[in-house]
Amino acid sequence: MRYDRTVIAYHGCDARVAEQLLAGTPFKPSQNDFDWLGTGVYFWEFGFDRALRFARFQKSLGKVKEPAVVGALLQLGNCFDLTDTRFTSQLQTAYAQCVELYEATGKSLPVNVGATPDKKLRRLDCTVLNLYLAYLDDHELERFQTVRAAFEEGPAAFPGSMIRQETHVQIAVRDPRCIIGVFRPMMPS
Repeated sequence: MRYDRTVIAYHGCDARVAEQLLAGTPFKPSQNDFDWLGTGVYFWEFGFDRALRFARFQKSLGKVKEPAVVGALLQLGNCFDLTDTRFTSQLQTAYAQCVELYEATGKSLPVNVGATPDKKLRRLDCTVLNLYLAYLDDHELERFQTVRAAFEEGPAAFPGSMIRQETHVQIAVRDPRCIIGVFRPMMPS
């Protein structure tokens, strides 16, 4: 099954990086051990404000001088879509393979950690997804070009609500050919 859906997505970054991307410089995949969806170029699906908030947060950490957002048209291709039970049902197998590999090497399995209940350093999730997707690719079972998931994040939208203020759909692009165009988004008024 191909996932031939095309979406508009946003990437938060420094203004200098944004200009380079708009001029044609390729996106650099994130390879942090805590990336929520494993290795890839990260976008917020239809989430300009969330991308801008991320860039502003990166500024507070000293990683960005001038927050900016680049828009992109993404063709999801063969997507490991974690909003679909076809893919979430594979995570038990992925986790079991990861546990087996770590036990065989005598290493401790990474854990998701963080100061908030969101546990924003998703080392376990990143490891499981990276190892499983590499296994599928290496064994020529299936090659996924993108990974997509919905995340409930942040405080409640209002008292007693199950809606979270920072809930979003995130996409990690593993195959740069899925980024079919970039644009300078208009700033909302």
